[in-house]
Amino acid sequence: MSSFNNPHHFFLFAMKNGKKKLAYGATAEDAYNNLQLRLTSKEMELILKDQYLRFPQRELQKHVRDLG
Repeated sequence: MSSFNNPHHFFLFAMKNGKKKLAYGATAEDAYNNLQLRLTSKEMELILKDQYLRFPQRELQKHVRDLG
């Protein structure tokens, strides 16, 4: 199956410290689950699951300064 049939986006999840975490997935839930694979439980506690921004890859440079 082609990946073009199932588009993916970048998601910036807000964090309690004011920064944002970058994740990738088809949906916000998928991206959040991907974060759980690479972050510790302590790091995941800082992420606000319901507060995110979805954007295409070509806009990544606009958001680099917000990453934490």
